[in-house]
Amino acid sequence: MVVLHNKISKQDVATLPKVSFEGRIFVINTEADARKAVDYLNTHSIVGVDTETRPSFRKGTTHKVALLQIATHDTCFLFRLNRLGLPDFLEEFLQNDVLKVGLSLKDDFAMLRKRNTKDPRTGNWIELQDYVPRFGIEEKSLQKIYALLFGKKISKTQRLSNWEAEVLTEAQQAYAATDAWACVEIYNYLDDLRSTGCYEIVKIVEIENN
Repeated sequence: MVVLHNKISKQDVATLPKVSFEGRIFVINTEADARKAVDYLNTHSIVGVDTETRPSFRKGTTHKVALLQIATHDTCFLFRLNRLGLPDFLEEFLQNDVLKVGLSLKDDFAMLRKRNTKDPRTGNWIELQDYVPRFGIEEKSLQKIYALLFGKKISKTQRLSNWEAEVLTEAQQAYAATDAWACVEIYNYLDDLRSTGCYEIVKIVEIENN
């Protein structure tokens, strides 16, 4: 029987060992490579999706989404949208029947729409913030949800780095891939629990200094 807790404190998350995606990472800079990546992704039934945008530290300055991460359980493609734009075939993938799992998708959709006028929400999507409450989980952040389920911490140190840099560092690539991959891991784990029913929820009433 798997025990699921509803909450976890920031302090408890900080004590956990770090986790990072250990599969294959491909940085996609050209349409030719993007087509190959989409062909590969179309052979899978479920993928994780996330985006990254260059942070703005000046009031009134904003940037378009720079990176689209799409991951399977062992492979992640980093589409550099600041170079590619959002090609029709990639947009069509976002709208097709392959199950796509993400977190805070409303924000990702809003940023993607600035790259193109079509709405990716017409595709087959799972919002983890809507899915995890079915299992008694009350946390909303990817880091905390992952920590609750797997006892490991996703590092956020690269979140405010320059996603439009000429070359993405290995640390940036690992960070971006981990977020998309973690969405797949969370969904698959919970879906297995849903199928078996072999879990119980232990509710933590209050966490101080959360």
